[in-house]
Amino acid sequence: MKSHLWNIFRSSVFAGVCIALAGYGFLAGKTVGMFLFVFGLATVVKYKLKLFTGTAGFVQNGQEMKELLLILAGNWAGCLIIAMIARCSPLPLQETAQTLLESRLQTGWWKAGILSIGCGILMTTAVTFARKGNEAGNWIPLVFAVPLFIHCGFPHCIADAFYYLTVPVSFWAENAGRILLLYAMLVAGNFIGCNLYRVTVNQKDGV
Repeated sequence: MKSHLWNIFRSSVFAGVCIALAGYGFLAGKTVGMFLFVFGLATVVKYKLKLFTGTAGFVQNGQEMKELLLILAGNWAGCLIIAMIARCSPLPLQETAQTLLESRLQTGWWKAGILSIGCGILMTTAVTFARKGNEAGNWIPLVFAVPLFIHCGFPHCIADAFYYLTVPVSFWAENAGRILLLYAMLVAGNFIGCNLYRVTVNQKDGV
């Protein structure tokens, strides 16, 4: 059991690294970064890594729900690794991340949570198709879903984890409570969106 959980955690850390690297590209240049972000999810799917938003729509029981929390923690650990690297960059990544977080806070925790539902819908759809095989048609939803949720402003809780870990510590000190409430709503919204398909579709396999 311990070995099983350790494997899940290791996989989720690397998934966080992949998504954070994509987020790094987004902070470096939002327009091109919106499309480069596809790299993150494509890598997660191809390597069959454990990503919260790639797994949340496929949990079947209480044990898998507990593992989902472990996956979230591992994704955060992976994001933290890249956030530490981002702090060494000469690019204004911390400033850009803070601007993004300020925008989330201005939107409000409940509105941001509702918007994050859209991201969950797109993520589960993208992962479902991409896992069907290497045919080009199976990857089309993923290629379009990622730029779509970014363009629409639908928050992705793991990408946002990287952004939040990149902002200056002083900003966290001043807004910790608001940030944590906001983030909890993003996680909840993503989870709801990831599972909306269950209303009409029967899907048991996850990433």
